[in-house]
Amino acid sequence: MSEDGDEEIKEEIPTLGTYEGERNEAKQRHGKGKNVFVNGDEYDGDYENGVRSGYGIYKWKGGARYTGEYKNDLRHGQGYFIYPDGSKFRGAFAEGKREGQGSYLYTNGDIYQGEWRNDMKNGKGVYLYKNGSKKSGIFVDGVLQGPGEIVHPDHKVSGKWGGNISMDLPVKITFATGFSQEMRDPEFFTGIPPAEAKT
Repeated sequence: MSEDGDEEIKEEIPTLGTYEGERNEAKQRHGKGKNVFVNGDEYDGDYENGVRSGYGIYKWKGGARYTGEYKNDLRHGQGYFIYPDGSKFRGAFAEGKREGQGSYLYTNGDIYQGEWRNDMKNGKGVYLYKNGSKKSGIFVDGVLQGPGEIVHPDHKVSGKWGGNISMDLPVKITFATGFSQEMRDPEFFTGIPPAEAKT
């Protein structure tokens, strides 16, 4: 009850938490502001007509964090995302998804550098292993396909990808000495004679 006897009216509506910052004439979030959401997430950055637009930092209660550009409440433009497991992505986003050029650092120290589309590796890319080896080629929905290479410190293997792990035979092996050889025998790679591999 207020002092004059009129009862206060409070609408029970879903809340987005607490907001401190600039507003436009229509009382929308506009300009610089900080929002602490009910679930403990936080956004500190630019707003335009009530939505995240421009540069901002979004911190999830679970430990993830995004620093970068927004458009219409979605990650859009250049950004840096730290995932809950500690892996990291730096690159382009479009409508909330990884899109365009970007680098992904895995928790084991491996790195993917290349093209992304619809939040997946798509297009030319290089997967760099922590040990110095790398594989390159064309990714389609996260899977290597078509011509590519596996490069090790002392040799490289050129051929056609049959998935992320192996190449279809034949392949060409070129050693650091300059010697190269075409390989057609799966036993060379697996150590299993072809007759035993089929059983």
